[in-house]
Amino acid sequence: MTTIRLHNTRTRKKEEFVPLDPENVRMYVCGPTVYDRAHLGNARPVVVFDVLYRLLRHVYGPDHVTYVRNFTDVDDKINARAAESGREISEITAETTQWFLDDMAELGALEPDHMPRATQYIPQMVAMIEGLIEKGHAYEAEGHVLFAVDSWREGYGKLSGRSVDDMIAGARVEVAPYKRNPMDFVLWKPSDEGQPGWDSPWGRGRPGWHIECSAMAYELLGESFDIHGGGNDLMFPHHENEIAQSCCAHPEGDFARYWLHNEMLQVEGKKMSKSLGNFFTVRDLLDQGVPGEVIRFVFLSTHYRKPMDWTRNKAKDALKELQEWYRLVDGVEPLSPYPEVIKALSDDLNTYNALFSLRGLYKRVSLFDSKLIDHMEEFDSLEEAKGVFLASAQLLGLLARRTGMPTLLPVERSRTLELLEFKMVAIRAIALHENDFSVFDRKKAELLGAGIEVRVTKDGIELIPGPDFDPAKLEALK
Repeated sequence: MTTIRLHNTRTRKKEEFVPLDPENVRMYVCGPTVYDRAHLGNARPVVVFDVLYRLLRHVYGPDHVTYVRNFTDVDDKINARAAESGREISEITAETTQWFLDDMAELGALEPDHMPRATQYIPQMVAMIEGLIEKGHAYEAEGHVLFAVDSWREGYGKLSGRSVDDMIAGARVEVAPYKRNPMDFVLWKPSDEGQPGWDSPWGRGRPGWHIECSAMAYELLGESFDIHGGGNDLMFPHHENEIAQSCCAHPEGDFARYWLHNEMLQVEGKKMSKSLGNFFTVRDLLDQGVPGEVIRFVFLSTHYRKPMDWTRNKAKDALKELQEWYRLVDGVEPLSPYPEVIKALSDDLNTYNALFSLRGLYKRVSLFDSKLIDHMEEFDSLEEAKGVFLASAQLLGLLARRTGMPTLLPVERSRTLELLEFKMVAIRAIALHENDFSVFDRKKAELLGAGIEVRVTKDGIELIPGPDFDPAKLEALK
């Protein structure tokens, strides 16, 4: 059987993956809080762990892998969105959950085996909290229930490599007066009228963020399971708190044995930020004509433990390469994946090397019948070589269509657009010099009103027509 090696955040080293039960390999990944569209950074862990899910299914069999990814559908951000919009919370969460599923499907992500909603597991959370209180690991204070970090001091901080004393010394948040220790965290909090709430032994309230994953993981995967994943921004405090709760609630178990964390995403070399004008959702890109498979390809081009830089040039290159690959496998049926691709993925999910091997195979298959290459020892025929290439790409979640790739929507370039770009560059230069962005922001808002995205990059300013582009409004802005 293929040996998989994964970098375990908890031990800080690459380890051979040995599942607790090869007949039931279990993985839990933290999912989204559903109050808005998923931005590009939200999509990276989905693609990363989708590839791992595909690899596990390939090695152990589809019927022997259980993948759980949750939806957080009770959260203060959701409450705030409901208050702003006047819509029901359940309506917002149902809509945004479906948005997420639709957008991730466009990226070629398989749906997990279980996708629990936090609100479906409130009784299990209450029961776990009661157990923590009984064991002396939690306490009630002013309608809240808090986890007592001092009760598990020997284990707290090992995942993130922090000591409790250092965390207390470095804390910059105001500490609630009812906390015994500044690091104690909320398991249950009271709900005001108008906020979602459930009856509990501590009054009407709602769960804290961290307890939901512990309760759902226990119910669906047991007290011990194989892999827990998510973005590295979740390592502390979310994952650290999950470990504390779960190990104290179920000391007979290990909770998760292997922890995997993906690095964050940048856009054109900078952190994605609304203030920089480089923040966009997955749906924004899809609506601009960027195929989901192109987004996935760009993601896979960087190892999951390294920062990933999304650029428009990378997207263009990915589209071109995928179009060439589709032409190669037109009418071909997939066979077995190429061993070199399996080897790369089994080495800590090295998608960069997997694509490198796939590119090498593509070149050889393309030259199969030419005078440069008379034969390929691994394959008996060109058809077989193409089938192996296709199966290898599909293991990465690529080439899943039965037809070729679409092209990017053409970006309408006009003399007016070019003049406005020049004008915006000048306005921004003045704004930087005078430290006053009021004029720049007003012009940017006017362009957005005409359906033009204003993208600020290290190379300057790019104006990109979107799906709501109105040429008549653009002319009026000259």
